[in-house]
Amino acid sequence: MPDANILGIESSCDETGAAVVRSGQTVLSNVVASQIATHQPYGGVVPELASREHLRAIVPVVRQALVESGQTYESVDAIAVTQGPGLAGALLVGISFAKALAFGLEKPLIAVNHLEGHIHAVLLEQRQRENGELQFPVLALVVSGGHTHLYLAQLREDLWTYRNIGHTRDDAAGEAFDKVAKLLGLGYPGGPIIDRLAVHGDPRAVKFQTSQMKHADRRDHKRDSSRQVIVEDEGPHFDFSYSGIKTAVLRYLETQRLTAAIEARRQALAEIDQPGLEAVLGLCDRQTLNLVASFQRSMVSDLVLKTLAAAREYEARTLFVSGGVAANQELRATFEREAGMQGLPVFFPARALSTDNAAMIAAAAFPKFLRREFVAMDFSAEAGMALR
Repeated sequence: MPDANILGIESSCDETGAAVVRSGQTVLSNVVASQIATHQPYGGVVPELASREHLRAIVPVVRQALVESGQTYESVDAIAVTQGPGLAGALLVGISFAKALAFGLEKPLIAVNHLEGHIHAVLLEQRQRENGELQFPVLALVVSGGHTHLYLAQLREDLWTYRNIGHTRDDAAGEAFDKVAKLLGLGYPGGPIIDRLAVHGDPRAVKFQTSQMKHADRRDHKRDSSRQVIVEDEGPHFDFSYSGIKTAVLRYLETQRLTAAIEARRQALAEIDQPGLEAVLGLCDRQTLNLVASFQRSMVSDLVLKTLAAAREYEARTLFVSGGVAANQELRATFEREAGMQGLPVFFPARALSTDNAAMIAAAAFPKFLRREFVAMDFSAEAGMALR
């Protein structure tokens, strides 16, 4: 198998990433420019601001990735870039820059699905550890601020194929974490804050119920020539829904009359430059900490229960958990415990590779490089790109 140094570029949401990865397994550099400070005042990602920040960051980030890897524009063998899914404007910044590089340097250009990148973040580390042959089928849970998907993956002649057997009907899991943190005046991004606060509360204090899907999602359907609805994918789906628990938290805040305390906490944190855990913890009473712990326990339980039910249904031999929410400590511990009881090996990426990064994009591009699966210069962003 030939060595190949691939320059990866990632700009699907609010982090500008560039990395150089050798042969899909050796990370030579992995640089990420975060936009947290830009979006923090709004409690979430503002698409127009994200695109503007990508424009500012992409040249220095790519240059830094090359310097740290000991490579140059001329020495890399190919350029890989995220095509989708993601924010259209943000994606176009990375794609336009990658096209310009590929054209000017006469290098092959590889388009990568962001979701497949998250799956290859796990594979990247398994290759580094020389962890032996994976057992298929692999069930992959991709769980982040914008995505909550279950994929059944197979490997045929070095080609990974994916079948979607579950997705969120509304809010993604990471989105629910961020929205609840915003409701509680805890700051942004909400997932890491809630994860660190939850250990200080009682997860049994407040009872939350997550939604049980009793009907098929209309997005799983398509129509034939006679306009009859047909199911696109056979077999049971294991879908998620998190808008309901967010609403339940809001109702709890209203009935417990916590609005004034939340507003006071929000104003106090706004006056602190980059507040740490101790500052946030000092502004949370016992009731708030119990609420945070109970919310997180409910979210984690739903993700784990549905994923392991899907693993049993489809007789998965290996479990991958990736995406930003995969960095959650309680989620990792619960998956390791419960999957272990089923005899199912579970793998996570390192926390640095859980969130959006370009190393996973360069790693996912390597099999495409070997197959010479390059794209023409007229390809464009696909904000709603599916993984198959």
